[in-house]
Amino acid sequence: MLQQLSSTSPSETTIVSNDCEKAEDTAQTDDLEFPEGGLQGWSTVIGAMIFQFCSFGYTNAYAVYQDYYARIYIRNASPSAIAWIGSTNGFLVISSGVFVGMLYDRGYFYHLLYGGSFLMSFCLFMLSITQSDHFYQVFLVQGIGLGIGAGLTYVPSVAVVSHYFQKKRPLAMTLVVAGSSIGAVVHPIMLNNLLERLSFRQAVGISAGMITLLLVLACLITRPRLPPPKAKAALFPSIRRFYSEPAYTLLSIGGFMLMLGFYFPLFYFQLDVIKHGLDPRFALYAIVILNGAGVLGRIIPGFFAHSLGVLNMVVASAVGCTVFIFMMMTIKTALSVVMIAILYGFFSGAFITLQIPLIAIMTKDLSELGLRIGVCYAVSSFGTLIGPPIHGALLTNQFVWWQPEIFSGCLTSDDTNSPE
Repeated sequence: MLQQLSSTSPSETTIVSNDCEKAEDTAQTDDLEFPEGGLQGWSTVIGAMIFQFCSFGYTNAYAVYQDYYARIYIRNASPSAIAWIGSTNGFLVISSGVFVGMLYDRGYFYHLLYGGSFLMSFCLFMLSITQSDHFYQVFLVQGIGLGIGAGLTYVPSVAVVSHYFQKKRPLAMTLVVAGSSIGAVVHPIMLNNLLERLSFRQAVGISAGMITLLLVLACLITRPRLPPPKAKAALFPSIRRFYSEPAYTLLSIGGFMLMLGFYFPLFYFQLDVIKHGLDPRFALYAIVILNGAGVLGRIIPGFFAHSLGVLNMVVASAVGCTVFIFMMMTIKTALSVVMIAILYGFFSGAFITLQIPLIAIMTKDLSELGLRIGVCYAVSSFGTLIGPPIHGALLTNQFVWWQPEIFSGCLTSDDTNSPE
């Protein structure tokens, strides 16, 4: 026996040691008592909501920029080319979660929040001084820089909430993710009114100032409670292990398929309403109505997730998204716009907000939660990247709306299959 132990290689000893540390971390996670709130817990929820408001909430308000760039600011580029700005931004926010989640799990929480906040603030101020009809300037600052900055804060601000909640975790996480929908309501109202009255430089500069102040506040009140795990999960072995689970694999594939069509209403709805001959003033608020309904869609499911089941609600929300993308072909009156905006906004908000609680339910070891969220989101982010430009290409310069609507509706319908 001693001879066998002495013949064990250093690499095998390391593997056994890491496995023991991982088992110890898992056991500690299972034995933890969660405060289920408290002053610091709810302060962290508020701070995380602010991060979502400033990061993904700004991404979800891109319809205002898509419309303004296409009609006024970047008229020398096609709608499909302009859509690459928003889709690249969204792609980087989500896809960076693989590495950001790994860094979060290794204890780099504050580095990610502070670095991401600085980069978001810097890039928004730089966006305000870009020149009209200079596509590459806007793409570099808004598409790439702002996307990376928002991506650095996205996963940590959501995952840290799990330090304070267990029974109330779905509710707390849905409240946090609702911050992006609130941002997607406030930012379009603010930007549309500012761009109507002021120059692009002044309007975006004011927006950047507000974002900067909010990010400073969020950095001050968002705090982790648990120390990072002793065992450091290796990236690629962890990914292989995650995708050995059929449910996790199907969830990732379904997320990719849905994201190929998901952003068509979010990017093109305001332009769609204007091109259908409705009042331009009313069209400015079409995306606000959609995102406002998304606030309810992100909050209400948290109260019913425990009783109805997170998975059941995810499938139902995907069905709703599919139906109301197809219904966009019926847009003719202001009433039809309002109805589609409210119902699509609600179901899309519910789908987005339930993804993280669903991943959390599948995660036995909370020390892996950040990485699991990041990997799953990275797969779906490729749908975010290529979806809107495909929509723009199908739309063409003649604005043939039924082509991207059918494409988007068919793809979102593929996500209605249960991952069980």
